[in-house]
Amino acid sequence: MEQFILLNVLEIPTDDWVAITFFIGYMAMFASAVFFFVERGNVSQKWKTSLLVSGLITGIAAVHYYYMKDYYLATGENPTALRYIDWTLTVPLMCVEFYLLTKPFGAKGSTLFKLILASIGMLITGFIGETTGVDSNIFWGVLSTIFYLYIVYEVFAGDVAKLTQNSNSEGLKQAMFLMKIFITAGWAIYPIGYMILPGNLLSGVFETSQIDLFYNIADAVNKIGFGLVVYYVATKETAKEKAAA
Repeated sequence: MEQFILLNVLEIPTDDWVAITFFIGYMAMFASAVFFFVERGNVSQKWKTSLLVSGLITGIAAVHYYYMKDYYLATGENPTALRYIDWTLTVPLMCVEFYLLTKPFGAKGSTLFKLILASIGMLITGFIGETTGVDSNIFWGVLSTIFYLYIVYEVFAGDVAKLTQNSNSEGLKQAMFLMKIFITAGWAIYPIGYMILPGNLLSGVFETSQIDLFYNIADAVNKIGFGLVVYYVATKETAKEKAAA
């Protein structure tokens, strides 16, 4: 087992940033998963599930990045199917985090349902767009963007935003401010990567082979960043509860 891992590390070209970011992403998300699982023991009961989900997001991503790294090194091709399997599991869980963060302040199950439905719609239409050819990728990309914009709406002006505004938690308000940055700046990397596809709006501006570089950076920033924001809220609210006891 150790020889197999070492062999794969040595085979990573030092001038191939796609391969390098696959490996860095795998290690970073694995380490993050361990951190979130361990830190569950240091927060109050109502925040343990939030950190559990953060650990699951980065843990699932780490497993997929391990296999995506090997697939890319063996074939030199984009591991599109593996990546969308990863996203199908982790992106809805990231939406669950919005619900869990606001649940102590009154979030309802309908909010969670709408966020998950939008995330699944975004992924399904994005996958169809990436795999059905040049003629239809703009159409499916527009549909995927509509679902994405609905998630943005929920965070900026919908149920999530209203619950955050009405809460008495400065930690939650600061966390949602950071989440908005991730949703707009961090998640924006995904449609930029998608638009690199042949026949799309940024076709020819970047090499198609670099699409994974965009996606790898976005995954590491967003998934680890989401977890750290949840950790920040959990520790801050736990400290407040202890001070009030």
